Amino acid sequence: MKTQIFACLVAAALPLTVNAQTPHFKAGEYTATAEGIHGPVEVKVTFSNNAIKDIRILKQTETEGIGTVAATELPKKIIDAQSTKINGIAGATITSKAIFSAANKCIEQAGADPALLTPVAIKNRAGAKSLFADMVVVGGGGSGMAATIEGRMRGLNVILVEKMPYIGGAAAISGGQVVAQGSKLQKAYGSTKDSPESMMEDFLANGHNLNDKLMLSLYAHNVGGTIDWLHEKVGVKFIPNNLPFLAEYTHRRALEFEGGAKTMAAHLRKVIGENGAKVLYNTRVQSLITDEKGNVTGVKAVDNNGVTYTITSKATLLTTGGFGNNKSMLSEPVKSALYYGPVSSTGDGHQMGMKLNAGTQLMQYGKRYPNGIEVSPGIAKSTIYANVGAFGQAGILVDVNGKRFVNEKASNRHILDPMMKTPNKQAYVFMDEDSWKAFYKRLPETGVSHEDTGKYLNNDGKTAPLFVKGRTIKEAAQKAGINADNLAHTVARYNSFVKAQKDSDFGRPEQYMKKEISSEGPYYIVEQKPRFATTMGGLLTNDKLNVVRKDGSVIGNLYAAGELVGGTMGDDSPAGANVGWALTSGKFAADQIADKLTK
Repeated sequence: MKTQIFACLVAAALPLTVNAQTPHFKAGEYTATAEGIHGPVEVKVTFSNNAIKDIRILKQTETEGIGTVAATELPKKIIDAQSTKINGIAGATITSKAIFSAANKCIEQAGADPALLTPVAIKNRAGAKSLFADMVVVGGGGSGMAATIEGRMRGLNVILVEKMPYIGGAAAISGGQVVAQGSKLQKAYGSTKDSPESMMEDFLANGHNLNDKLMLSLYAHNVGGTIDWLHEKVGVKFIPNNLPFLAEYTHRRALEFEGGAKTMAAHLRKVIGENGAKVLYNTRVQSLITDEKGNVTGVKAVDNNGVTYTITSKATLLTTGGFGNNKSMLSEPVKSALYYGPVSSTGDGHQMGMKLNAGTQLMQYGKRYPNGIEVSPGIAKSTIYANVGAFGQAGILVDVNGKRFVNEKASNRHILDPMMKTPNKQAYVFMDEDSWKAFYKRLPETGVSHEDTGKYLNNDGKTAPLFVKGRTIKEAAQKAGINADNLAHTVARYNSFVKAQKDSDFGRPEQYMKKEISSEGPYYIVEQKPRFATTMGGLLTNDKLNVVRKDGSVIGNLYAAGELVGGTMGDDSPAGANVGWALTSGKFAADQIADKLTK
């Protein structure tokens, strides 16, 4: 999955005090740059003799919907506070730090010390507001965005409440593939023999038959129509004629978003911005409102300025995502895996539902991938598409003993399971120069910038994440702590399989065995550790996505969709499945609500 992780900062301003003395600047315009997550962020700051008058972001290539919000909002916050000693934007730590750093350089050029600029007081705008909606959607990830769009298309008055300063959630930073079984595009691109039954069989096999079959059937019978809706009515674009090979599936059934997940999410944001839905950003729902019969009649929420909202609604749809960023809700082995998901995944909807005695299932499971690098303690980034590039050349996976242990083109699940049986429960991608070039080219697709890659290589295995380069197999192996003699033997054995066009050890497909590993260096080794973002468990729902209590009764007017709904995937999700489920269940829930309200 293309995914990337940012540590959370509170978006609201800290309690502030008035400056002890008026600052003095050399009036004029100054520019400076600092490194963001995807490259340099260039900032221009304009000063009068005693104030920061204007801040412009001249250049940035940050993540759409996360980093770009920081680029939009932080300049005004700095000007209001007349200081960079404020909190950044929630979920955009790296971009926020880059803007602060560049602004501080400009302050220094203007002859002042940024550390001495105490933030000025900002007026508290707390108050109370009452709102009404046909449908209130809690959470603006993939399912929340799909529900908001479909709700407006069906004529509903929709309020979307999002605790972050942007919408997009996990869907915006997903791998960019989406299940499209039964869609017109799947058939048009050559996969004509797929079926809901085949999809369900594949999902059950991947999920160890633990799947909620009712939810899985709902998914399999509605995903095709959802993809058609996205393409034909919402305007989401897909890469033409592209149904990539994915080991989890017996048929090619995944499409790729044109421009990736970030472009898809940006388009959905644009549609929501134009379709009349009211969106409350930086606003966290604190509780559900119920009547004397236990039916949900709306939500209570508060924003970062202290404004409280009472939103009365005919239907409430929870689309709050998972709980991967809430350690207290996680179980082992997921709890110990590196996390790479959104900071917003804290289980808010799960907790609200459980307070109303909602049933849950499969809460102990999370989707783990075998292709993470540890960019900071406990935090991962993905190399999944970089690996695809390497394995398209002559890259192989080895364990710490220098031995292959798996078919590199197997499903994530079938790579992870044997990887967890290796001596140190991790693996290593071993690459010659051509494989490295293919790997390196695709690293930015999952948020690993080429600038950071250069730093990792320069560290040469001395600090995490482990990226090493050696002139010989032995030198690279020794730097990585891998058995060099075994690795040399493994390379020779793999090359013999390439010559024979048959992987006698693990059955790597012939189309991915076109090149031998070069006999000449340099060689590269990159760590592979388990990473996780998506939780598999959640609330119980019925065939209309109404939330169901432990005793089987329906909680009136309360619906759920997306990752919050438990069981669809079983204990593991195949490629493209999570974003597909989010979009499908979000639209489906909105249709159920619209059908009920417009009878």
